[in-house]
Amino acid sequence: MAPSLLLRADQSVLVLVDFQERLMPAIHDAAEVILRAGFLAEAASILGVPVIGTAQNPSRLGPNDPAIHVRCQTVVEKMTFSAGGSLDEVLVHLDARPDDLREIVIAGCETHVCLLQTALHLLESGRRVWVVADACGSRHPLDREAALSRLAAAGATVVTAEMVAFEWLETAENQSFKAVSALVKEL
Repeated sequence: MAPSLLLRADQSVLVLVDFQERLMPAIHDAAEVILRAGFLAEAASILGVPVIGTAQNPSRLGPNDPAIHVRCQTVVEKMTFSAGGSLDEVLVHLDARPDDLREIVIAGCETHVCLLQTALHLLESGRRVWVVADACGSRHPLDREAALSRLAAAGATVVTAEMVAFEWLETAENQSFKAVSALVKEL
């Protein structure tokens, strides 16, 4: 049987890569990227989807932006560009076996470095990866676009924050529909 092409909240985890205070001022359209990532993290929280943050070299780049940090259940500090090797350990701490969460929704900065390498590593490990384009940023738009194209060619599915939220909801009869719809209206 072919795997579902739709995201399922009960099989997903949201990974927010390196939305760090000292990095964000250099990111093209940073305010919009943070807004979209924050929306998605809030929708994930409402729907019971675990949210993991990462922080690249936090002693130099600082903590994650407060709008992101407050929504993360845990933050993986790293020196490697990819966080892929650390995520299985983190999933265990979230009371979920790594194999239970095969659908990774990922957003972050910089799209062409840490996000790209993390997503590729996750794809190599057999996970299904959805990259949230409107919640990803790089200093230069061309780097972001090239990374999204490369990820799509490698097997990741490129989506938007609203696409993810409504797939997680599945139906307007979902008890969280009104809460998530209210978030959409704030975008």
